[in-house]
Amino acid sequence: MGSKGGGKAHAVRRSGEATVFGTGAKLLAGTMAALCLVLIGPSAPSGALVSAPLPAGAADDVVPNRVITWNICNPCGSGNNAGRAAEIATYAPQVIGLQEACVRDVEEIRDRLKRFYGLTYHVKYGSVLRNWGRCGGWPWRPGGFGQAILSAAPMTDHEVVEYPEGGSEDRGYMAVTTKVGGRPVRVFATHLAERRQEAVRATQVPVLAAEVARYERAVVLGDFNATPSTPELRRMWDVATAAGRQCRASLETACEPTTDWHLKFDYVFLRGIDALAHRVHPSPYSDHHLMQADLKPIPGGPST
Repeated sequence: MGSKGGGKAHAVRRSGEATVFGTGAKLLAGTMAALCLVLIGPSAPSGALVSAPLPAGAADDVVPNRVITWNICNPCGSGNNAGRAAEIATYAPQVIGLQEACVRDVEEIRDRLKRFYGLTYHVKYGSVLRNWGRCGGWPWRPGGFGQAILSAAPMTDHEVVEYPEGGSEDRGYMAVTTKVGGRPVRVFATHLAERRQEAVRATQVPVLAAEVARYERAVVLGDFNATPSTPELRRMWDVATAAGRQCRASLETACEPTTDWHLKFDYVFLRGIDALAHRVHPSPYSDHHLMQADLKPIPGGPST
């Protein structure tokens, strides 16, 4: 934990005691700092708030109709929130879905986006477990871990659903209603079971797909831990298309990889909406890339 400036230490001038008192105070302060780190855990805010510079060509403001999904990777080392915020600010989506997100990390990222880049986001959480090892907190109340959605527009009808079977750890999806391009859209964020747990994912996808199918317009942002042609994703392809229509189950070679191990695991699935363009942005702050989709204006025009 970092500390901010304060007044000078005051020595108690007693013969033969000043040095001993100073050393004891330092030991006590060090012990308390260590205890605080142990109790609060590994996801405590990292150092002073400083901004990371944005590259040339970065967005000046929130980009209407732009959505992003990003597994921010936990654990991927500490002190990454400044860089994560800068990555998001560079592309400035209207909506972003995050996976492997600790509540406290998202709070810091959101604060940095507003403080340093002038981007104001509403946030909703889809935590499906509390994990001290990943997210810190107090031993008796660990930090929340799961999904989060940040939206430039307010969100309503917030829902968090845990899959009946999670695999190696609890997994689920969250959903909100917000406005994309001025039109109401149901937005989902999810993280499916790990890569080698195909049978578990096969039980999760139908749960998500059935809910997505209820809506005329929906955006699904997530790390599905599966490549496009895997059997467990068939139900998603039945109810939605991927951003970039050339990417589909039958043409996996047209799908751009979204991970450091050169596989496509991350998707922007669309229902009742089409994408104008999509891009994948590698990042040094995660083993997953940011997956961006710029959506076509929704029929009907802006609605307030």
